[in-house]
Amino acid sequence: MTGIARYTGQIAYLYAFDIAYEMARTPIVTLCGAPVAQFQMGSNKRAPRQLFFYRPQMVRLPPLERIGPDGPLRIERQVKIFPVGAISISVRLAFDVSDISELVKYHDLRYVNGGSLHEDVLATAEEIRRELLPHLVRPTEKLSDEEAYTVFCITSPLDSSDGNHLASEDWLALNRRPVAALLTEEYDLAHLSDQESEENTTRYLSYYDHDLVVVDWDAALIIDQPQYIEEMVYLMELANLQLAELEAYDRILDNVVDRAYRDLSLRGFAKLSGNKTLSELREIRVDLARLSDELQNITKFFGDWHLARIYQALSARFHLAEWHKSIDEKLKTLDDLYQLLQADRNNRYMLVLEVTIVLLFIIDLVILMRGGR
Repeated sequence: MTGIARYTGQIAYLYAFDIAYEMARTPIVTLCGAPVAQFQMGSNKRAPRQLFFYRPQMVRLPPLERIGPDGPLRIERQVKIFPVGAISISVRLAFDVSDISELVKYHDLRYVNGGSLHEDVLATAEEIRRELLPHLVRPTEKLSDEEAYTVFCITSPLDSSDGNHLASEDWLALNRRPVAALLTEEYDLAHLSDQESEENTTRYLSYYDHDLVVVDWDAALIIDQPQYIEEMVYLMELANLQLAELEAYDRILDNVVDRAYRDLSLRGFAKLSGNKTLSELREIRVDLARLSDELQNITKFFGDWHLARIYQALSARFHLAEWHKSIDEKLKTLDDLYQLLQADRNNRYMLVLEVTIVLLFIIDLVILMRGGR
């Protein structure tokens, strides 16, 4: 028993959608009837003046009223728009429970009267995609699978009923199994293995004795004072969006590589039709290099080493380095294919030119021979 009477805080559901190749640099005034503003991040007590966060355009949508597992819910919604052709929808709701195991049913929220939070978010994302079409460059025909992340934020102090304070790391040691079950959406707590509990809670970070961040693959737990929660949630939102965009870039590269291989497999003069593929390869090599730089810029922040550690933990959990490596390797493959296609096209042009010269020489000889008679 931990002796903690109540846990209060909020759950942040983060959904990232790739909706276009990129965004046009035109201002967006309103979205879904609400004004669009610049996202602002409050100052952290640990942050120096040089702290920088990328500030996308943002809009707050009207809240939704739903019936959840424990009664009425007020669901706050916020949308952020990124120039890399992506949107992030964050959904917040408050909780007040006596045990963190009660939060497992909120991991993938379903409503009592039918439907789910996921369906609501998909409908919102599709509405936003349609409204943003004039601002999108090469928009997607339909929404692909989103990248979702759930963050459980406990803002109440870890104080026992008799007023004694429990350090966050000590609390985690006592609650490692329930925390692992919460992050993995596991209801069978009694049979969850020690190995699984250790694996899902091993990446935790703490700055003071009253704060804690536990990062897992599709969920995280934050314990901190309310005024310091927002920046960590936003950092997770950026990492989640980065993962979604890397997956989108990977799909684009797969399609282009497949088309390039098909062009290389053509025979005869049909290879001369590879001009379109050459043009696509040339464009995508430049565009993806630029978009990759922009994607890294949105997760660039300076001045707070603790936030940097949290981002490193997220990056490791999301395997972002492996995604970047995979994309870099495919870009190198595209570069090699581009060089092969270019050389092949040049060789065929030279062959056509040489054949033409020989024919002209023969025609010239024929004309000379006939003229000499």
